[in-house]
Amino acid sequence: MTHSLEFARHGDKENSPFFEEYLVKLLEERDRVGLTERILEVDAIMMTVDPGHSVEYVAELCLMTPYHYLVTLESESHWTHILRIDPKYPDLLVREIKNPQIQGIFRSLNEVYPIGARKPNSRYMGEILRVNDLHDVVELQKEREFRFFNQDQVRRMEMPGNVALSKPSPYTHNVVGYMEREPGQLRVYALGISAIRPDVQEAYQTAKALQKKREIDDLLLPIDHLATRVYSQNREVAILEWLSLSSYYYWGSYDIKGQNSSTNVTKSVHFDDEIRSPAKVFTANNTPYFVNHLEKLPSPTETFVRNYGPRLHHLAIAVRDGERHGQENIEYVVDQIRQEGQDFLLDVIGSKEEGLKQIFSNASEHSSLIIEYVQRFGEFQGFFTKDNVAELTHAAGVADELLELQAEASKGNASNG
Repeated sequence: MTHSLEFARHGDKENSPFFEEYLVKLLEERDRVGLTERILEVDAIMMTVDPGHSVEYVAELCLMTPYHYLVTLESESHWTHILRIDPKYPDLLVREIKNPQIQGIFRSLNEVYPIGARKPNSRYMGEILRVNDLHDVVELQKEREFRFFNQDQVRRMEMPGNVALSKPSPYTHNVVGYMEREPGQLRVYALGISAIRPDVQEAYQTAKALQKKREIDDLLLPIDHLATRVYSQNREVAILEWLSLSSYYYWGSYDIKGQNSSTNVTKSVHFDDEIRSPAKVFTANNTPYFVNHLEKLPSPTETFVRNYGPRLHHLAIAVRDGERHGQENIEYVVDQIRQEGQDFLLDVIGSKEEGLKQIFSNASEHSSLIIEYVQRFGEFQGFFTKDNVAELTHAAGVADELLELQAEASKGNASNG
């Protein structure tokens, strides 16, 4: 039996007695009932974009990541593009809604937030986890009070029929899917009519030709981690909920006092290497927004959540260690992608001596997601240094403030008109 509490703890963030008590209770029970052994790696991650945005977003992803376009699944009101690196790494499912007037639960999660509402259908949805016994996993999770969409609801949402889908989390607004698949078995999604769309294929081939021309195609590795931002009061419960739904363990938390936030990491018990099953990172303010006028503290994380809602903030792509043409690989990759018109929020930060370098791209106009690049040097196993996180968080906060001002200006112009 896997022991989910045997892993070393990292970090300096002090958790509440509630968190420490239920971390032990929940993981011990998860191990005891067999869920840790039944729930395995992240098989796919799901996102939706607004009508007319999926082809350009696939092109963007195929340039900036190692993903390849595989096929499109067409259902009545959606196209779902499947992107894949290799069957042993998670797929990306990029969904596009055909009709902008369609209402649904995922759109409703955007519409109450001022910037999220500007792209009402654009949303990171969550992960699909591979399981070895779908029925048992779902029944055990229902006994633990988790709720799932029924098969008719899954069909009406036009999600894959072979995936059991949880209701959205009240803390992250993400869903978790379970899909039964044996090791080595072909990964398929029971949804719609399968075809290769010529326009998507052309966009993909153009992106990959640019990757090759820029000599970065062999430097980009699979997803290293997925970073979600939540409200300050939901930090601990969001982590515990994810640990209950997955087979991940609590790696640790760091207090980033300069940005009034903390960074909290969970990792798969089944894989040491994050690129086999990405780490899940949760970032939250240390204090809620309504004390800022008293404390005068920075609040980039809470401001993001208030503007977009709890959601994924960025996905991090690993960059192969080494150098190319006299530059460290991450510097080379960023320089080449910049020459293709992609902007970044700051320069590459960190150093070889510290163990890693990192950078954030601008948020995608199609998904609002940021791409992070991270290069680890030698045997470095961490996810960040405190200085790196503070700089990245600050840069993202400045960009979010600009979007907030633009949103307010647009609202003011509309009222005046």
